[in-house]
Amino acid sequence: MRWLKREGLLEPGRIAQVTWSRRDRVTGEIGIIAERGRIILDYRQRPRGGEWETLSYPVDLVETPCNLGGARPWFLCPNPGCRRRVAILYADRLFVCRHCLSLTYPSQREDATDRAARRADRIRDKLGWKRGILNGPGWLKPKGMHWKTFQHLCWKHDLFASRALAGMREDLDRRYGRR
Repeated sequence: MRWLKREGLLEPGRIAQVTWSRRDRVTGEIGIIAERGRIILDYRQRPRGGEWETLSYPVDLVETPCNLGGARPWFLCPNPGCRRRVAILYADRLFVCRHCLSLTYPSQREDATDRAARRADRIRDKLGWKRGILNGPGWLKPKGMHWKTFQHLCWKHDLFASRALAGMREDLDRRYGRR
């Protein structure tokens, strides 16, 4: 939605052909026809290697007011049983919201060990250290960072790294029957 708005493709009367590619080879294209309060998606797809089919259907748009003026556009999920207000539609047979496809964010599939490792890596990024808890700490404080902040981030990094390593050890013990 944000890209369509930025490119001016939501203005009534606009017609556009959007393509996407992988390794410099066009893998898909979709026609977008903007009307007042909706866009029409027009595309061809080949479900699971079957015959090509052409789909054309409207996706309703709604706007919510912004605090400092203007309005923010949203799609209404075209799935009849859903109709959620969303900013992103995902491709299946129809373009629908993530809830209709039961999609999850990667962090929703993390266990405590993965979460601790991810949080340690986020701190490593702030400190300018190489990612990965097994890489060891960097020793230089980033320029402009207060020593107190640096020490606090180092302490938090060590806490998350030790949690991640303990979780990995428990997982290996469970998997290979040690202890």
